[in-house]
Amino acid sequence: MTSSYRPDTPVVPRGALVLLDPATGAVLRIIALQYNPDTVTRTLQPQGAGAEAGDRSEALRLKGPAHETVKVDVEFDAAAQLEDPADPDADAVARYGLLPVLAALELLVNPTARALLAQDTAARDGAFEIAPTEAPLTVFVWSRDRVVPVRLTEFTVTEEAFDSNLRPIRAKVALGLRVLTVDDLGFAHPGGALYVGHQRRREQLAALHRSARLGTIGLGTAPGGS
Repeated sequence: MTSSYRPDTPVVPRGALVLLDPATGAVLRIIALQYNPDTVTRTLQPQGAGAEAGDRSEALRLKGPAHETVKVDVEFDAAAQLEDPADPDADAVARYGLLPVLAALELLVNPTARALLAQDTAARDGAFEIAPTEAPLTVFVWSRDRVVPVRLTEFTVTEEAFDSNLRPIRAKVALGLRVLTVDDLGFAHPGGALYVGHQRRREQLAALHRSARLGTIGLGTAPGGS
């Protein structure tokens, strides 16, 4: 990680978490990563149609999108933000360190105070059933080719340095994300449409991959051929 700002440094798109209104798809907030992490770990678990239960007729069938999880470690450095005159958060960072960006991330996994008070009011009024609070739709953006709706499943913050008021000025955040699919959101939901678009882009990229020749892998005929 480099903390010094240079005005001649090439502009590299940042990874980000984008919060959308789940009903309209309108952008509510963009949390750009200060530094793009060197490693993103993705795990895909296929959804077989029943082969695990011994049904041979279903061995090659997929009943839905794979369950995909993403793990990423991101770093924040208040000193570097203060050195960048173009950083829109410079004033807030000067006053509160990294508390604003950490709070914005923490709100992804917490209902608002207003929502909590509304639930309490409904309970006091004798509501038979209180619906859980609906959070904004979170979208993980990792280049134009990877834009996926996600739900945070893990969130660990390590604060490494503090100012004189005990406000963090350097921190690492470990995020665990689960990609939400049409199985989770449905096709009419803005997040479902995002997932379908992501799948189409994945198919377009796969089509660019040129198949190797049989001789390259040491075979003279197709597997299973005579």
